Amino acid sequence: MTVEDALIAVEHKVDAIMVSNHGGRQLDGVPATIDELTEISRDVADEIEVYMDGGVRTGTDIFKALALGGKAVFIGRPILYGLLKH
Repeated sequence: MTVEDALIAVEHKVDAIMVSNHGGRQLDGVPATIDELTEISRDVADEIEVYMDGGVRTGTDIFKALALGGKAVFIGRPILYGLLKH
């Protein structure tokens, strides 16, 4: 969730990173992944793939994440909600 950690990942030649505050909704003051994605993508997306997870509720959220530099967006809850409704 920080540019510093993303740069360390680049130094260690990882192929990709996941920007995620998985479970962050349980804690006050945790930044939204979409906000961190912008900074992280700006600094490392030319060197490694950046994926995002967390806070995705609609298709619009996916398009925003991709526009802000995410290579892929992981979703879970919207799919589960769809399955539970049937």
